[in-house]
Amino acid sequence: MSDISRVKIFKDLVVWQKAHAFVLAIYHESLKFPSDERYGLTSQIRRASVSIAANIAEGFRKRHRNDKIKFYSISQTSLEEVRYYLILLHDLGYLDTTNLNENLEDVSRLLEGLIQSIEKSTKYG
Repeated sequence: MSDISRVKIFKDLVVWQKAHAFVLAIYHESLKFPSDERYGLTSQIRRASVSIAANIAEGFRKRHRNDKIKFYSISQTSLEEVRYYLILLHDLGYLDTTNLNENLEDVSRLLEGLIQSIEKSTKYG
């Protein structure tokens, strides 16, 4: 991702790829939740994890720095929401969240790096 000029569509962003893989993992793991969580925790964590990847995709096409940063910041907010849900899932004994937490940390680190590179860039007005 160091040469952002080679990135043509949002799917080329490593951060989006990792966020999408995280969403798929959440969908897979949430199948293990108790059925009475279908409209509670299952729905909430799925929605919030999708929001991480979706806002990265949406922010990608924004042409101005502030617009890009706004959508990537929304992704960060959703990421923090998911971080809490993982704590809750662990504490409720629904799931071993070790791998999901590691994957979420990768996305968080990459997203922060993307935002910082945009803030420093002269490309966006």
